Amino acid sequence: MNFIHTEDRRMLADLLDRYVAEQYPIDTRHAITSSPTGYSAAHWDKFAELGAIGALFSEADGGFGGTGFDLAVVFESLGRGLVVEPFLASAVLAGSALAHAGNAAQREQLASLIDGSLIATLAHEEADAYYAPNHVSTTATRDAEGYVLNGAKAVVPFADQAHTLILSARTGGNVADADGISLFIVPAQTPGLTLRAYTNIDGTRAAEVTLNQVRLPATALLGAEGQGLATLEHAIGRGVVALCAESLGAMEVAKRQTIDYLQTRKQFGKPIGSFQALQHRMATVLLEIEQARSAVINAAAVLDNLDRTERERALSAAKYSIGRIGTLVAEEAIQLHGGIGMTWELPLPHYAKRLIMIDHQLGDEDHHLARFIALGQQADATLAA
Repeated sequence: MNFIHTEDRRMLADLLDRYVAEQYPIDTRHAITSSPTGYSAAHWDKFAELGAIGALFSEADGGFGGTGFDLAVVFESLGRGLVVEPFLASAVLAGSALAHAGNAAQREQLASLIDGSLIATLAHEEADAYYAPNHVSTTATRDAEGYVLNGAKAVVPFADQAHTLILSARTGGNVADADGISLFIVPAQTPGLTLRAYTNIDGTRAAEVTLNQVRLPATALLGAEGQGLATLEHAIGRGVVALCAESLGAMEVAKRQTIDYLQTRKQFGKPIGSFQALQHRMATVLLEIEQARSAVINAAAVLDNLDRTERERALSAAKYSIGRIGTLVAEEAIQLHGGIGMTWELPLPHYAKRLIMIDHQLGDEDHHLARFIALGQQADATLAA
């Protein structure tokens, strides 16, 4: 397989890297994260104009990319600038679910997602689910007029700024059953839907979502009733690739800033980067980042693989690797900087916080290691049978 990016992807990466470097400095990010909305509408419109959102959708969906490598190129550039606009929530998670399961009328909203005029999010995780995609306790009861939803969702990204929520609820089965999960398109202003918004440790936005007798028409159902798990798996898989690539971009910046500091900071009349013990630690960081890059490439390459076990194992392997390596890079970068590595004024600690937060989005190290093992055991049992 050819892992060299196409000319279009290289041009897009260069364009985004230049824009982020010139227009999205850390002070701008601080101002955006402390604003009431938690993102910049002006930057969001500009990213749409540059094609960064369209690159995340296939041509059939109105975009011009949509492959794993397209996601990787865009999100690696976003990671370098710690961009906080709702790419993951709206374009990847909600957009992928809508494109995967939507009917013709529902898919008309894709154009608004791509041009940035519509912001959506995926409301799926629950407080006691521990990342399991099949764990859904929120209920949707059928009545003569449609559905009545009750329950709660946790840490829903950009829920307070989203116009639409793609929300999972159980229409049948028990809490952890694979079947019986349905997806619904829920307008943000629907009566009975309440939000408690907050800022995460890395400056991104999220909210707790509560549903109390939320009434939806039958047309709000996304995909077939009770068959939403496949769509969730599809959207989450794309989100994993995006997060892994974003983490890689952030690691590269943390690495570069740490090397610069080691070459500049002097002790005993010499740059501290000349000390062998610190060289060994930095060499480990460089090798681990290359391992992370390989994991991202592998995950992006298999994203559209029809073999579910191979695809999902590669995605979990990448997310596990990124979580472990991202934590290592964050810790080493701060320790090699010393006390200054903990200061707000330095960009580095903000990269470190984002790296740690990425580990906890869409499944942490423990979850994906256990999932990788379980998928392998299932495959072995199938072969043995």
